[in-house]
Amino acid sequence: MGEESREETFPPSQRPRSPRVPVNFRVEIEGTDEGGRAFHLTAEAVRVSRAGATLVTDAPVEAGARLRLTPPFGQSLEGEVNGVWEEEGRRHIGVKLLDPNGWFAE
Repeated sequence: MGEESREETFPPSQRPRSPRVPVNFRVEIEGTDEGGRAFHLTAEAVRVSRAGATLVTDAPVEAGARLRLTPPFGQSLEGEVNGVWEEEGRRHIGVKLLDPNGWFAE
């Protein structure tokens, strides 16, 4: 019998432009919440592409929020939240990296 696979669907403006790869590493994120209060939290990167990532976090952000991401490698990067959703009882956010070189920015 066939295996059913769950395929992610994104609105045209949020579809990944490059393949996403499953990962598991911590990312420090900084930004401001909906009320304008600054926060600094640790998130878990679960998928990355050259230009973005899916993070699991309790960060109180909405689509359009700007974040600073600091992975355990390389330098800090600026990003913009382009999606927020719940999956398996955990909050996920999609982040578009603002530098055209993405994770490989210098």
